[in-house]
Amino acid sequence: MKRVIASIAAATVTTFVAAAPVQAASADPVTALKSQFVAGKGVKFTDVTTVVEFAGNTTFLKRTGSFQFGRAGIVASDVTTKVTTDDTSWVPNSLLWMVTDSDRTIRIGTDSYYFGGLWEPPKGKTWLKHPHGMTAGWSGWCSQLVNVAEAATLKALITKGKRAGRTYTGAISFGALEKVSPWLRNANVIKISKEQKAAVLRFTLTLGTNGLPQRLVTVYPQRTHGGTEPGREDRRLSVETHYTGWGSRVSVKAPPASEVANIGKREPAERGGGRG
Repeated sequence: MKRVIASIAAATVTTFVAAAPVQAASADPVTALKSQFVAGKGVKFTDVTTVVEFAGNTTFLKRTGSFQFGRAGIVASDVTTKVTTDDTSWVPNSLLWMVTDSDRTIRIGTDSYYFGGLWEPPKGKTWLKHPHGMTAGWSGWCSQLVNVAEAATLKALITKGKRAGRTYTGAISFGALEKVSPWLRNANVIKISKEQKAAVLRFTLTLGTNGLPQRLVTVYPQRTHGGTEPGREDRRLSVETHYTGWGSRVSVKAPPASEVANIGKREPAERGGGRG
């Protein structure tokens, strides 16, 4: 009898352990994300941006980065962008001036530090600082604009999306995202227009067995980024992002003060002024 009881107990434990990953995956993703909001912890990500059109697809940007968390969510980020093509004929004219060179952006609170890209620091300096800067430099407007490391943004996608296993698919307007996402609101130097707010992006979000975002693919019309060239109205931008290292230690630090030049103290465009 004792052997039978022991066998049943062992089987119960085995079943419980085997079911644990499934239960984690079916848990509320927003709750799972908020559990990661611990000071000094964070997540790493990589993404690629591809021009999608009838004539073919071309990847022209790759990024690596990390988000550092505090108790309320993201408190800092570090994003490096690399231009991956020399054939600029594939890059939309409205975006070409934004992605002429690789760059890096460190953002702590609302302070952004830029290295590379369009802005040239004065002689003897390496970085430019703005107190209300963009989240990922000029190239950020051409990269992943949906930040599922933000609890409100993740909730919006989960609410809008249709679930199949650990994957959510759906569509959401830029206007709806702007309301909940500080990342999007600070992704550009100017306020999002009415036309852009009405535009819709499609998304596919896959969660890991821990219930946290693992892969995100967004596709949106290129006209949301300054119009399209004649004959290329079908052109879209697709961004694929992978998240790794949830809960790992992340420490984003500002560049040495001796290497930094201040751009200015004006307010961002959506507050009535202009960045830089």
